Amino acid sequence: MKAVRFHEYGEPGVLRYEDVEQPVPGAGEVRIRVAATSFNSVDGNIRGGFMRGPIPVVLPHTPGIDVAGTVDALGEGVDGIEVGEDVIGFLPMDGDGAAAEYVIAPAGILAKAPKSVPLPDSAALPVVGLTAWQALFDHGKLEAGQRVLVNGAGGAVGGYAVQLARRAGAHVIATASPRSGEAVKSAGADEVIDHTTTRVTEAVTEPVDVVLNLAPVDPAELAALVTLVRPGGVVVNTTVWMPAPADEERGVRGVDLFVRSDAEQLTQLVALIDGGELRVDVARRVPLAELPAVHAEAAAGTLAGKVVVLPPTA
Repeated sequence: MKAVRFHEYGEPGVLRYEDVEQPVPGAGEVRIRVAATSFNSVDGNIRGGFMRGPIPVVLPHTPGIDVAGTVDALGEGVDGIEVGEDVIGFLPMDGDGAAAEYVIAPAGILAKAPKSVPLPDSAALPVVGLTAWQALFDHGKLEAGQRVLVNGAGGAVGGYAVQLARRAGAHVIATASPRSGEAVKSAGADEVIDHTTTRVTEAVTEPVDVVLNLAPVDPAELAALVTLVRPGGVVVNTTVWMPAPADEERGVRGVDLFVRSDAEQLTQLVALIDGGELRVDVARRVPLAELPAVHAEAAAGTLAGKVVVLPPTA
């Protein structure tokens, strides 16, 4: 089968499109015929060798932690999943990913794929959808009637976060560039702040209950976000190389979010999609052989939107 792998850490040029053996599922695992994976920023960090401590991988390594596809074979002891079933999942980050024609996945991480969107497009959901869900509800404890600031709402996580927060009955304030401002507004933001012309600390005039920071901002700018939070509120930060700010005197918590795979939450997200309450946005679809170019765009800072990566069809 075809796969993209890297045999050494480094720049995007270390990625190779090559032939590898088709994997065999072990106990508790399934093999998936991949319909698509997607690019996430952590893929680039793993390839670059920046995550060797928290996410050790065995070289050569196949990236792609999102998967959408069809179950092709079952390992011993797997029940509740059938061959031929369409599934999605957030794969273990330290194992081989879905930038290949087939991938092995633990059966317990998988959810049934949404029926209302094309199967390949559903690869745009798992990691970013779970990040938004866990940030808002597991850590932010967001409730109806509260105010939430989504800083960096123009990205893939931000799009889901705005939709989910609005659906939860929160007042949503979002920062975005002019390029993504209209998309953020259509996702349900009540207020959109153009961060290229306006300082968020000056634009937000009333305290918020939750700040979700998704942007790789200057450390001083990140620290200033805590001043926007009411006593007892929380700052949830996904840019984990900078610790989330807190204010113990006012009871403002700072949480650094490390997203985890969760099939139950993924199933809830799928139900929202099929119920017409959550939109899946795909910016571009590219063939697997072009994945190195996607990594190069991300490294150069020119990658926009969620990119879905398609393996060759038989």
